[in-house]
This record gives sequence, C-alpha cells and structure tokens, in this order.
Amino acid sequence: MRRVVGILLALAMMSFGVASAAPAGKVTVLCSPNPAWCDAVKAEFPKATGLQVDFVRLSSGEALARLRAERQNPSFDVWFGGTGDPHIVANEEGLTEFLRPRAWTDLRAEFRDAVAGKYIPLYAGILGWAVNERLLNEKNLPVPRTWRDLADPRYKGLVAYPNPNTSGTGYTLVATLVQVYGEKTAFDLLKAIHKNVAEYSRSGAGPGQLAGRGEVAVGITFVHDAVDQVLKGFPITYGAPRDGTGYEIGGLSLVKATQNRANAVAFIDWALTPEAQALAASEGQSYQIPSNGKTGVPRIAPRFQDFNVIKYDFLKYGSAAVRDGLVKKWTTEVFPLPK
Repeated sequence: MRRVVGILLALAMMSFGVASAAPAGKVTVLCSPNPAWCDAVKAEFPKATGLQVDFVRLSSGEALARLRAERQNPSFDVWFGGTGDPHIVANEEGLTEFLRPRAWTDLRAEFRDAVAGKYIPLYAGILGWAVNERLLNEKNLPVPRTWRDLADPRYKGLVAYPNPNTSGTGYTLVATLVQVYGEKTAFDLLKAIHKNVAEYSRSGAGPGQLAGRGEVAVGITFVHDAVDQVLKGFPITYGAPRDGTGYEIGGLSLVKATQNRANAVAFIDWALTPEAQALAASEGQSYQIPSNGKTGVPRIAPRFQDFNVIKYDFLKYGSAAVRDGLVKKWTTEVFPLPK
C-alpha cells in the first residue's frame, strides 16, 4: 500500500511540474484599441504561451465605467490599450494596480516618465483629424488649419468627434483644448464647434470613418486611425491643428482584484514583447508608436516631430477629479445646446 501511495504521489508531483511548465487556463482582457488588433492578440497569444484569451472590446470611457461597476467582482484580468487618462483614474480608485513588467527597462523612458508609474505604457498616438478634401472642394471650403477654424459657421454639419463620456479620444480633445487655451476659452470654443457637429461618435475611430464615407468633412480622431482609413482606400487626408494638439500614451493595466494574477502577468509580459507589439501594424491595422524601444516603428506611423504637439499633463488630466469634472461640464454645458 505504501508503495502504491508513493507511486501516486510521485505521479501527482510530476503532473504538477508539467502544469507549472505549461500552465493551462486563460486570461480575460478588456480590450480598447482597434478591434482588429484585439482579434490579432486573441489569435497569437495562445500560440506564444499555451494560454487562451477572451476579450470584450470597449472604448476607454466605457471600459472605465465597466471596471467601476464591477469593482467588487471584476470579470477582467487585464485592461489592454485605450487612452491613458482613464487608466490613471482606475489606478487612483484602486481598480487596477501598477505592475513593473519584465520589459520595463526596454520601454521608452519618455513614456514611462510621463505616466509616473500609474500604468504601463503600451503605445503613443497623436490627436488630429481626418479630412475629406473632396467634400470640402464640393462646398468650396478650405481645409481647416486650427481648432478655431472648426467653429466657423461654414462648416455647419461637417464636423464629427467622439463623445468624451464613452471615448478616450473625445476626452483627449477636451483636455487638449483646455491645455492649449485655458478652460473658459476652451469651453467657449467647444460650444461654437458644437453648432457644426453632425455626430458625436461612441468610439475614437468613428469620426475618421464618417469622414471616409463622406458623411462629414472633418473627423477629429487620433492620426493613426486616419492613416488606417487612408490605407483602406478612403478619400481622406490627415493632419493636426497648427495651434497645438495633444496625444495619448495608451495603457496596459493589471486589474487589482483579479483571481487570475499569474495568467494576467503572463499576458502583460507577452504584450510588451516586440513580437506582440508588432501585431498592431502588421495584423491589427493600428499605426501608433510602440512603447518598447526594441519594437520597430511602422514606417507610416505619424511622428511627433511632424506636428505641434503640446506637453500634455497626463497626471493632472488623468486624475479622477479633473477628468470627471471636465466630462461632466461638457455633458451639461456643451452637449445639450441647440445647433
């Protein structure tokens, strides 16, 4: 009997050792970038790790709301992508925790410094717009050059941008204008632009798609999303306002209350490898600047030196008090106005 028990114990220990070397299971990801990138991650992560991955795709504002609603019993292990401001809010509210990943020293120092340990930088992208010049030519209108140009009544019904309640891109716009002009002037400008807005989209990529289809002439979006529309053959150009524009440092965060920490950490470490980051452009149709300095920057990715990019204050405008206050002010003072 002792011999049998010993054999069974040895087999159990061997089985445990095999499981540890190639862990079974899965990780559940809250995915905020381009859906094609999320799909590429789902396809490639299991090949690299032996773990499965499920994801739900939500824009940054919606993702933060979901994490807040599930504070006591989160259904996600990792938040992948999306603008950094809500990642900072999630960290401050104890919804996520900072994890120093294996590749930490390989990440671009300027990205790490800007977010000050609130989350892990995943990529960076510049705020700008997609322009349907064909539509503007039909209406004998010039291409806008500044944020103030978008308030010109000649562009009535020809502008779109994302709703900051649901979209991190939309909030980046609001926070950018406040940093460029000051809060009072920025909101006066948002109210004037409102009269020209045909649609407030739920997602950040939506305005570029509207411009590509000719439903609006100017879609405010991240420039890399406009690049995607150009590559798909839509008749648009892209750029950013000369009076200054903001940018995002997309985030990667560990959900604090996850019961699946080991697999979540495995996902985070994999997501920061050059091979995983290269999926954004090669498979995911996303052309940001990757955070890992060892990852090649896509040739067509918009570069900071080509635009008038402000020194965006991520910590201030990512704090819950400032972010929630600006979103509430936009919702009550801008969105309900007549057009």
